[in-house]
Amino acid sequence: MFRNLLTIFLLSICSVSNAQINEIGVTIGASNFIGDIGATNYISPKDLGYGIQYRWNRSPRHSWRASYNYLKLSGDDAKSDMMMRKARNLSFKNNIHELSVGIEFNFFEFDLHNEWFSFTPYLYTGITGLKYDETYFDKKKQEKTEDTYSLAIPLSAGFKAQINKRIVLSTEIGLRYTFTDNLDGNNPSSNKYAGSRFGNTNSNDWYVFTGLTLSYTFGKNPCYCAPN
Repeated sequence: MFRNLLTIFLLSICSVSNAQINEIGVTIGASNFIGDIGATNYISPKDLGYGIQYRWNRSPRHSWRASYNYLKLSGDDAKSDMMMRKARNLSFKNNIHELSVGIEFNFFEFDLHNEWFSFTPYLYTGITGLKYDETYFDKKKQEKTEDTYSLAIPLSAGFKAQINKRIVLSTEIGLRYTFTDNLDGNNPSSNKYAGSRFGNTNSNDWYVFTGLTLSYTFGKNPCYCAPN
């Protein structure tokens, strides 16, 4: 009896997984940092980023999504509008590896049964894991101590279009609220470098990634029709 139930369960999983439209794509874009060093522009893409993305289109209204991106972040006080930052004249660089999983909500029905074209604005959120360089400043020089990890909450808005039966093109602006205040080296976590801390150490860092994704769809078209 148990074997029969297990067989039915496994066949059901296979049936569901084969009845979905999947997307795999490549992303390219640029990032900008919002923190204690550099300009304070909220959306100002300047540092190259790229990655890969997978979508599982569960219905015309929502998709489950996973992605990996490699981003560069930088900031330069000389390019800030704040006179205190200009006088301080620090700059930093960091490398970010981010892995994100979450859910995408479509404003319109995005039905991949269409022969050649459909489109929708969408929102995305979830959870993001970060790997980045832990750094501090020694006499205005940025020094790396180790690789470290943190989390972030992604809040993204985008627009996607099915441009033929197999290709989906998406553009997106994504804000990341991080659980660290040391992407720019102003607030090292180790008390060994407590004397190197500066700026607003009670506010975590943010960054924005603006990108374009080209995806290829595969898998059997799902049936979104209600059963009779």
